[in-house]
Amino acid sequence: MSRIGRKPVPLPKGVTAQIEGRRITVKGPRGEISRVAHADLALTLEDNAVVVRRPSDESRHKALHGLTRTLVANMVDGVTKGFAKALEIQGVGYKAEPKPFGVQLVVGFSHPVPYHAPQGIKISVDNNVIVKIEGVDKELVGQVAAEIRAIRPPEPYKGKGVRYVGEQVRRKAGKTAQAAK
Repeated sequence: MSRIGRKPVPLPKGVTAQIEGRRITVKGPRGEISRVAHADLALTLEDNAVVVRRPSDESRHKALHGLTRTLVANMVDGVTKGFAKALEIQGVGYKAEPKPFGVQLVVGFSHPVPYHAPQGIKISVDNNVIVKIEGVDKELVGQVAAEIRAIRPPEPYKGKGVRYVGEQVRRKAGKTAQAAK
């Protein structure tokens, strides 16, 4: 039995949910987000809470039950509090510049690398080295952060590149000069 899936997702004050067939739309103070649930699961609105039900106790349905409930809970959290990720740029001359389309990174290539932010994502830059990504969709915020990090991932010798704030990069020892024989 999915213990997570059985819990209803309460809707806080100021948040509304609308269910049309398999599509659920959640509106709140920070915005609106919509998602299509799996065809096997049933979504209902009961006592100002969203309830997810599964048709059987198959392991596949149990997994989908917990997943769907968590996705709906993330939608509610997104429209109330929002989600954010922060990236840190390390390296001499490496920097980020905010642009109307998103952000432009200077990370050791022969040219600056532009990153166009998708709809619903806000990118801000602090001190040219901290990039903050904010939005209501947890999945999209994480995907944007991963795509920006992938432009220049941290390398293991000097640690230069784009990393998550607080990420530990395993460092390797470089070559050492061998004594002459």
